[in-house]
Amino acid sequence: MDENQVNDPELIRRLLTTPARWAVVGLSANPHRVAPSIARYLRDELGMDIIPVSLRAENALGERGYAKLADIPGKIDVVNCFVNSHKVGDVVDQAISVGASAIWMQLGVRDDAAAQRAKDAGLEVVMDTCPKIEYPLL
Repeated sequence: MDENQVNDPELIRRLLTTPARWAVVGLSANPHRVAPSIARYLRDELGMDIIPVSLRAENALGERGYAKLADIPGKIDVVNCFVNSHKVGDVVDQAISVGASAIWMQLGVRDDAAAQRAKDAGLEVVMDTCPKIEYPLL
């Protein structure tokens, strides 16, 4: 994969229109961060189940929080990454190890090597965009 990698519009459409469990990594109770508004949008507008994941395992938006993906019971469909690009590789590796189906790296988050590892492990990948930007374009 290279810097010119383009997200697949059909993949984006499917991820945003199919009810799923989204683990939102970097979601905390801090209202000054972007993650809570996007997680609320995923849950309230798109009908997704959201699972907050942060180092402090904070509850957010009335949902139980977890410290890492491996702590979450049950299947994780999409891992939504609100972490810096230099930290996203670890999240991708966790997603691979727990058998997640897809990785969504938020706007400004890009790691081509981690994306390739995810694809090689059978996960679908969206990079450097936001559900709230993409959904109205469907």
